[in-house]
Amino acid sequence: MAVISPSENANKTRSDMLAYATLSLISIFCAVPFFWVLLASFDGNAQLFLRWPEQWSFANYLRVFTKEDGAKWLFNSLFVVGGATVLVMVLAGLGGYALSRTRAWWKLPFLYAILLIRVLPPTALVVPLYKFLLTLNNAEGAILRPIFGEYARPIMRWTGFIDGYLGLILVLATMQLPLALWIMKTFFDGLPRDYEEAALMDGATLLQRIRRVLIPLALPGLAAAGLFAFMSAWGDFLLPLIFLSSPELQTLPLGLFRAFLRINEIDYGLLAALAFIYLLPAVIAFGFARRFLVQTFAGGVKG
Repeated sequence: MAVISPSENANKTRSDMLAYATLSLISIFCAVPFFWVLLASFDGNAQLFLRWPEQWSFANYLRVFTKEDGAKWLFNSLFVVGGATVLVMVLAGLGGYALSRTRAWWKLPFLYAILLIRVLPPTALVVPLYKFLLTLNNAEGAILRPIFGEYARPIMRWTGFIDGYLGLILVLATMQLPLALWIMKTFFDGLPRDYEEAALMDGATLLQRIRRVLIPLALPGLAAAGLFAFMSAWGDFLLPLIFLSSPELQTLPLGLFRAFLRINEIDYGLLAALAFIYLLPAVIAFGFARRFLVQTFAGGVKG
């Protein structure tokens, strides 16, 4: 049995203390901006530096939803990002299952090809995407305007490919789908086929196997893919800036940008309230997905 000398024990203690001190400093450095956002959002006279509010107030949040377009920005962000996330989860679940169960020579090249879309920076894809969606938008407008007249524009706010919800949802989903496909394909690779074969032997149809077997088993993978898609799409600033021009369609990141670039003095309290509201959906999404990420698979094939 090896004997540790007092000098080695002292060196190990100093090394551990240095590591803990470094981690503590890094944690404080990362936590200070969050504390500033939280405290400044409740401070009626918020400043650039961190300080304890002299008087706690909800005035900044009231201004976000009454004097500003905070409610509209929040709705637009939740609708667009939520739609893109649902679309990614559906397509990644179906595509990941098909790629996992398919045995063909083209599968691996295809997987690397779709991953290339995620590797390329979004700025390199903005121009061709915009040109393509602009063509579709013009074609849609040529069809809707003669039929609906003055009502074509409100309809195209929801279905328009440029300056509409649908176009941004499709673009955000396209950007997040490659990584989600890889996640779901790898996840289904780890699922044994015994569950599906047992359901097939019991006479279950394809839809019944998907609803009662695959979806319950795939929930942790879908939660992971959906969480990554939601977080990436929620934090996207460039794509909403390019594809949305109407003020009533702008999202929370664009609202923060507009609030920061005002001609008069920057209102730090308003910015902090907007930033805290912007943080909440991401935290809630992580808390909801975490329930599924920690689940373990249970059950088996009944004889």
